[in-house]
Amino acid sequence: MNFISILYGIFLLSFLAAYWSVKQKKWQCFIILIASLVFYASLQIYYVPLLLALIFINFRLGKALGENTSPGQHNLDWWISNEQWQFAQADWNRRRLKILWLGVCLNVLLLIGFKYISPLLKFFNYSSTLQLIAPLGISFFTFECIAYLVDVYRGAPATPSLLKFAAYKFFFAKLISGPITRYHHLRTQFNHLSFPNTAIISEGLWLIARGAFKKAILADNLGVFVDLCFGNLQRAGSTDLWLAIFAYGLQLYLDFNGYVDIARGTALLFGIVLPENFDFPYFATSIADFWRRWHMTLGDWLRNYIYFPLGGSRKGLLRTCINLMAVMLIAGIWHGAALGFVVWGALHGLGLVIHRIVDSISDRYAKLADFWQHPIGIFIAWLFTQSMVFMSWIWFRLPNLQDSSLVIRRLWGHSADIQFAQKVYLETLNLSQSQVALLLSTLAIGMAVVYFCHHRLKLQFNWPVKLLFVPISLYAVWLFAPEGALPYIYFDF
Repeated sequence: MNFISILYGIFLLSFLAAYWSVKQKKWQCFIILIASLVFYASLQIYYVPLLLALIFINFRLGKALGENTSPGQHNLDWWISNEQWQFAQADWNRRRLKILWLGVCLNVLLLIGFKYISPLLKFFNYSSTLQLIAPLGISFFTFECIAYLVDVYRGAPATPSLLKFAAYKFFFAKLISGPITRYHHLRTQFNHLSFPNTAIISEGLWLIARGAFKKAILADNLGVFVDLCFGNLQRAGSTDLWLAIFAYGLQLYLDFNGYVDIARGTALLFGIVLPENFDFPYFATSIADFWRRWHMTLGDWLRNYIYFPLGGSRKGLLRTCINLMAVMLIAGIWHGAALGFVVWGALHGLGLVIHRIVDSISDRYAKLADFWQHPIGIFIAWLFTQSMVFMSWIWFRLPNLQDSSLVIRRLWGHSADIQFAQKVYLETLNLSQSQVALLLSTLAIGMAVVYFCHHRLKLQFNWPVKLLFVPISLYAVWLFAPEGALPYIYFDF
């Protein structure tokens, strides 16, 4: 079931009617679970039992982590000696740590098994008939399970309700590609569900329509050009490759951001608020700022469950740099087993390390610190940041190192095959190379205007205007979306 389809609209309206027709929170959670099972079964029905089993296992592990098997508060259990109490407490903590490691290892091994075994066997030229297709959303699914177990281990209460936990884990709006959410964030909302007012309904519909516009009109049309260029590397020229790199950076952002908009809009209609996942990342002036704006829930997960446990920035500059590089290498590997993702993660790790070192030096020299606050310094920082980000997308789009290396070698002074221009620009796109460049520049300027209005002027549409734009946006999608919608890019991760 595609998010941008009439079938999804019917599905959504049907379950919304059932959802708000009942008053009990238990039945509302049950309807969310049924809707999610129907949605996922329409995509990969054969993995439904596996995900349900994993939900139950993580639920039971969470309950075991939350149970206090020690004698209790020492001041109440006065008949227990201090030595006995300390022994029981230490034994309980060791047991909880073992349960946590069991849960984390189980989820990580599951992720490795589905996403990396087959590529690794292929990489080492090991002939095998084993071809595992990973369940859709398995990365986001396991990350949320790990976050839940760690949060309970750290002291958050374990849920006593399997139904609420299953509704949280399987909630179809976020199941496939996030945003990554924590159980305790949604638990409070499940306990206080109320029918949304007119402004919230308008916001939900507006987010769905806006997300569909970003995905179907902007991202998919960009994707046609990107696929033509990167699918014909031997024929593409340097200018074509530069345009394709820029177009892919915009496509990736609009594709994923469009999905998140639809997910957040859908959730709002159910009375649930999902976290933001993007905050104009292409206007960030440092790699650290970029990761506070790009895939924000993944960045938050990496900070809380990897970077901080490694020591964060508390153990000196060298250890901080090592931790940053380790986190970004893990982020790269999380996206896929190909070496290109490792290179992509290493580049972002190197960028974070350089930023941290420059920050450290700037703290010692007031003039240097003032320079980075000056408009010229801000522009230079933005230019260096975004140049690194867009160049790193080469390895993200072409994780095969032979392909990505070919692109790097041909970025300067390489002429396109004469048939390339004829097939790509004239026959397929009906546009010249300069017109494609102009359209990309116009799109970038449009994003800059939206950023200026949103961040600087704090201007936003009120709900009647948003409601007015909903049918206009959906009609535009129907008219201008390319035939054969491209799959969401992050479905692969």
